[in-house]
Amino acid sequence: MLLFRVLESLRACTEVSARNRHWTSIVGLSVRFSSTKAAPRYRRMDYQDAVCTLNTLQTNASALEQVKRERGHPQLQLQAMRGFLQRAGLKVEELDRLNIIHVTGTKGKGSTCAFTEKILRNYGFRTGFYSSPHLVQVRERIRINGQPIGKELFTKYFWQVYGRLEETKDAHGGCMPAYFRFLTILAFHVFLQEKVDLAVIEVGIGGAYDCTNIIRRPWVCGISSLGIDHTSILGDTIEKIAWQKGGIFKPGVPAFTVKQPDGPMKVLQERAEEVGCSLSVCPDLDEYESEGSLSLGLAGQHQRSNASLALQLSHTWLQRHVLTGPASPVEFSGVSSAPAFQPSPAMIKGLAETEWPGRNQTLKHGPVTYYMDGAHTTRSMQACVRWFNEVATQHERNAGGSVLRVLLFNATGERDCAAMLKLLAPCHFDFAVFCPNITEAIASCNADQQNFNVSVENMLTRCLDNQQSWRVLNGQEEKPEAQLLIGGGLPLVAERHGDTLVFPCILSALQWISQGRDSVLADANKHTIPVKPSINAKATPLREAQNIHVLITGSLHLVGGALKHLDPALNS
Repeated sequence: MLLFRVLESLRACTEVSARNRHWTSIVGLSVRFSSTKAAPRYRRMDYQDAVCTLNTLQTNASALEQVKRERGHPQLQLQAMRGFLQRAGLKVEELDRLNIIHVTGTKGKGSTCAFTEKILRNYGFRTGFYSSPHLVQVRERIRINGQPIGKELFTKYFWQVYGRLEETKDAHGGCMPAYFRFLTILAFHVFLQEKVDLAVIEVGIGGAYDCTNIIRRPWVCGISSLGIDHTSILGDTIEKIAWQKGGIFKPGVPAFTVKQPDGPMKVLQERAEEVGCSLSVCPDLDEYESEGSLSLGLAGQHQRSNASLALQLSHTWLQRHVLTGPASPVEFSGVSSAPAFQPSPAMIKGLAETEWPGRNQTLKHGPVTYYMDGAHTTRSMQACVRWFNEVATQHERNAGGSVLRVLLFNATGERDCAAMLKLLAPCHFDFAVFCPNITEAIASCNADQQNFNVSVENMLTRCLDNQQSWRVLNGQEEKPEAQLLIGGGLPLVAERHGDTLVFPCILSALQWISQGRDSVLADANKHTIPVKPSINAKATPLREAQNIHVLITGSLHLVGGALKHLDPALNS
């Protein structure tokens, strides 16, 4: 039996949190976790202090719960956002100067934004790009010319905005914006101060009620592929979700969508007619006039529709930019087909050179190859499985030796884990490993990846549930004694059943999977977590295989935690 012991809450950053110290043991390792209650203290106002202070805006109720409460009163929610913006020293009217491209969707909106930003940067424009979530460091969410803003710049602008909000909170009932709202305000402030030529803004959740929707006059709007996600907030049918996504439409502002099923397409059409804007459906990428097939920097067949949407968004933005006066409003006249024009060299180069880590990404470290994709819905998991089967099979064909396949999986929130695991089962993994989105179980500050909105017990319970689902899918007998013990004692997590394991953190999972054969993970600076001999014995096939192929999926947060260890450059 493999016994992992963890405490009730995540360790908070040592610089800002009050300390009720607790010691426990994880697989023989002494680990210290701490409570997350912030204590008043002197602020050094450096980057780490800024991130830790930002984390105090992660409330116990969570931003998602706040959205649920307010969704029946969207105007009140947007009004509150405008109030926070004003308290931060900004006006909604100022956002008009950012020449915004506003993008929503269920799957592919981040990739669409990445394609669009890269294309327009290739034209020589100074670009801003706001996206979520981050993978390793929170400043990844706010980019200038494709790069996350530096630590000094983030720190400077963070304290400017936070200071203004904190100074005015007593006059507003002690109210501070939640985590995502604050970052949205910070992004707008950064882009205005840094005088970007345009800002590509990715919606957080939905559209109509999202805090990015205080934007009054974007230059163009886009909707990527729609599917089922965040049902407690957006609705439990794809039509209800389409209504939410269509909420970013603005009067006279051209809107584009990838091809959608008939139901949601009809809803988007009704939204466009109601608002008074044009709505065009993007053509297939093969329809564009180019010599040969357009090459994409992002892997996966599903990226082709995202690339087409990006071409339409950037083309429309460029058309407006060359106008000498204000653009004429484009009113609704039915859904049309967007023209398949001839992409410029800058567009072709932009599509080919786009990078968007954590999405269909492959990293080869000697005999261990990692395939990473943050798929977290059934539709995106279908695309992930197609991509993995295609690229992994090709690599295995050329490997010239035995190959073991390992799944590293976690999912959060209300996602249907069983449905996603069912899609993954036909990939024939030799091991299935589950862990929470905790980067490492050591007492070092890792503020960028802290999440106080869910307890460690809940995270580990989800891992056990996922392990059990995998065992059922693979026809293994259920053992009812494998459970999480909750109460005054330490929780029990977990037993090994056949080819499945649950680990307490991402680093321990990666170290067990790689068995010292990944030089990056074997770095002397990385803490090695002791594992019982009986568990090490189970890893004999991993030590003997010539190649290990690891698919990391189910959560962008999981992928980000893995990248923190696998790509050290992202930590700088």
